[in-house]
Amino acid sequence: MKKLLLGNEAIAQGLYEAGCRLVSSYPGTPSTEITEFAVKHDEMWCEWAPNEKVALETSIGASIAGGRAFSAQKHVGLNVAADPMFTVSYTGVNGGLVICVADDPGMFSSQNEQDSRHYAKAAKILMLEPADSTDCKEFTKLAFELSEKFDTPVILRETTRIAHSSSIVECGEREEVPVKDYEKDFQKYAMLPACAIKRHVVVEDRQKAEAEWANTAPVNRIEYNDKKIGVIAAGISYQYAKEALGDKASYLKLGCVYPLPDKLIKEFAENVDKLYIVEELDPFIEEHVRAMGIDCIGKEAFTMLGEYTQALISKVILGEEKEHLTVDMDIPPRPPALCAGCPHRGLFSAIKPLNLYISGDIGCYTLGALAPLNQIDTTICMGASVSALHGHNKIRPDEAKKSVAVIGDSTFIHSGITGMINAAYNQSNSKIIVLDNSITGMTGHQQNPTTGKRINGDPTAAVDLEALAHACGFERVLVVDPYDIAGTRKAIKDELEVDAPSLIISRRPCILLKEVKKNPPYHVESDKCIGCKACVRIGCPAISFRDGKSYIDFTQCTGCGMCQPLCKFDAIQEGK
Repeated sequence: MKKLLLGNEAIAQGLYEAGCRLVSSYPGTPSTEITEFAVKHDEMWCEWAPNEKVALETSIGASIAGGRAFSAQKHVGLNVAADPMFTVSYTGVNGGLVICVADDPGMFSSQNEQDSRHYAKAAKILMLEPADSTDCKEFTKLAFELSEKFDTPVILRETTRIAHSSSIVECGEREEVPVKDYEKDFQKYAMLPACAIKRHVVVEDRQKAEAEWANTAPVNRIEYNDKKIGVIAAGISYQYAKEALGDKASYLKLGCVYPLPDKLIKEFAENVDKLYIVEELDPFIEEHVRAMGIDCIGKEAFTMLGEYTQALISKVILGEEKEHLTVDMDIPPRPPALCAGCPHRGLFSAIKPLNLYISGDIGCYTLGALAPLNQIDTTICMGASVSALHGHNKIRPDEAKKSVAVIGDSTFIHSGITGMINAAYNQSNSKIIVLDNSITGMTGHQQNPTTGKRINGDPTAAVDLEALAHACGFERVLVVDPYDIAGTRKAIKDELEVDAPSLIISRRPCILLKEVKKNPPYHVESDKCIGCKACVRIGCPAISFRDGKSYIDFTQCTGCGMCQPLCKFDAIQEGK
């Protein structure tokens, strides 16, 4: 049956058809939907793990047990999973093991433009890169076959445009791959130095075999058209080049980006007049081609930054610029904003007058850095808010009473707990605010270990944040309601005066959760409004100004009531 599938949906279909038995991931855009689609197939055990390291370790355990296993994460998530990934390259697998990483050129939802192809080379792991949804499905199935053939994990790399674009896929039936027998072999799986040094030999021999495979593999193919121009590309860059250049160029489409097919590259280069390397982000392929002594045009003509487009490729290679429409209007920018009724807005509004140093983290609340809230000083990586605040307060102890960390419930579980333990163990006067909105919000409402529900909605154990903090050495734990701005401000202000670490839980569920009751929208009585704009300082997208008066859009207002106490003239009233 043919279906129109997202790239991520096609990968999930590939998992199903390949007989995968376990999927363990941590949500991270643009990889999230893979696991969300996979859970629809009852034949696979699917789960959200607390973080990417745990997810990959779980998948490794399943692979060693003899089942085909899979783990997905975004590019910065692979940093977290890198520790077990480098070692499983040495141990190899039993059942096939596939690691999917989704890079984000253009940083649509990320803090950097990391190029994960370097991980394949550094960890000595074969990497495939699909160029459309059909590739996504077929390469997933192939990855399991290669994993078991070469006794190696295989990395499947996608980018945002592949993950979130759709194309036609021929869907098939599931192959029920039996669980392989497990044979005790500590010299293969227990990486003591004496064992690991022998496994390194295996890895190097494996790489030679993989390189030979790459030169004849159907996933790497030459498409000859006009030989005046030759293009080597992979993934979405191949699609852009084909659309921009058509039959005016010949192509070497790479489906395997590590190891690269040296013989095929040399053959292609010898048969074209001018060779271009078209690849987003780093010159990964280009550097390899140049190291082979082959002259080519790469990053000196293209950019290292962001996504490529058909127009860019056409301009660089053909010198052609397509006509495009322009709008002669001064269109105001529309930056991202916290949703109307978002409890994070209440928390930030509460602490803003306190003029604090705020060590931030990864999540919806990172938007608190933007105007008009302007409340985040730093954002580094998952969990860094807690650890970085501890470091800040050790260098500036006199400012400990004017500094806090803010971190979401899912992010806290991901990697904030160890920072909290460090703060208690190393006697830090740190105030950690967990923004508990009862869900993993930024990536699209995934469950996490604090919600009491699994990925499929089934009930399960829930982490008790208050009990956890006490167990980690925090004696002071309090809960505030961010909708009560004045009460939240007073509680945090009082806590900052205490010379001891504190965990402050700002608890109110995400307003977008279906089960959260919305109150009737508020409205502004214009005759009472004097236009002081105190209400807009909270940054609610439902509030604007019309003819010098405040106006609340009833289609956006959720009736949270956070704006009402801001008006000293009683102009904001509950809905009628």
